[in-house]
Amino acid sequence: MTSCPQCGSQGPFYKDGLRHLATGSIVQRYLCQNCFSRFSNNNKTGPTNNGSLQICTSRPRVKNLDTATESKTVAGDTQNLDTKGRIIEYLFYLRKQGRRPYTQIAHRKVLYRLAKHGANLLEPESVKETIANESVADSTKVHYVGVYTVFTRYFKLPWEPPLYKATRKLPFIPLETEIDQLTAGFKRRVATFLQTLKETGARCGEAWSLEWTDINGNIVTINTPEKDSSPRQLKISEKLVSMLQSLPKKDKRIFGPQTSLNNLRGNFIRKRKAIARTLCNPRLERITFHTFRHFYATMLYSKTKNILLVQQRLGHKSIENTMVYTQLINFESDEYNTATATKTSEAEQLVQAGFDYVCTTTESIMLFRKRK
Repeated sequence: MTSCPQCGSQGPFYKDGLRHLATGSIVQRYLCQNCFSRFSNNNKTGPTNNGSLQICTSRPRVKNLDTATESKTVAGDTQNLDTKGRIIEYLFYLRKQGRRPYTQIAHRKVLYRLAKHGANLLEPESVKETIANESVADSTKVHYVGVYTVFTRYFKLPWEPPLYKATRKLPFIPLETEIDQLTAGFKRRVATFLQTLKETGARCGEAWSLEWTDINGNIVTINTPEKDSSPRQLKISEKLVSMLQSLPKKDKRIFGPQTSLNNLRGNFIRKRKAIARTLCNPRLERITFHTFRHFYATMLYSKTKNILLVQQRLGHKSIENTMVYTQLINFESDEYNTATATKTSEAEQLVQAGFDYVCTTTESIMLFRKRK
């Protein structure tokens, strides 16, 4: 397995062109997304190699790349390398500005997508036309415009952003049984990760960043909040505590290296489709990592009717971001399971199972309910 000799990361890496050696062999060059060091794995291609790793200097400016490659490529390839080089230089800028790795990855995806669909990133009008022809929602186009605006600001390009307006839609909220069915279809590590999302309402990056030291009994501390959210502590169930304790402790992180989250996302989408097909429930394909956060907030507000508590649990600094969940509570009575208890011990078991107390009848029977 290829790994970066500078920081030890095992990927993902950018493919950074080919190196033609004097012996006639060809070596694939890579650029580490973690530390941005360039290296080549001589074991990848070529008839005779010693298998050693070579560390190259990080690329500070793009024109060095252009000079080195122009003589080896045709005009079209030179333009592609120039575009790639400028994107990499822009990613260096984001890193120096303190942008988070996921922000860098999001910007990289947008710029590569625009370039792939025919946009010349150095010609704003070309980018504007490409964005207009994209078959995506206006909210996605707003994201594209925001990314390219920062890009043009760095390279000092004249740019008048088009005026797209995102239409805010209510998020999809699945039934709890659907979430449990989806979680049960995955193996132990991913199932535990999904259960963590369900019980904490954390963003996927926040949950993936959890370390073993963040778990204290049944209390989880989120110390790596995203999107300028607040750190917070949340209580989890004994079921989740048991699932976490069953995981191997190979790293300080509970679920694995930060760079492997993108790989998990792709595997999650493929497995989710297979589970939806097996259970004949296409609604499962609409469940994403962020759906668990919406589900958590909706259920919490339906139980407490306390929007400030929901804001605190989600880590929102603005109440406006939390208010959207007050519009989602429209549950019908047939969406609940009901249960009764005559003893205090029975009532305690129902509460621990997630049932909410409703009332006590004249026959001293306590009624409970839980959303399906």
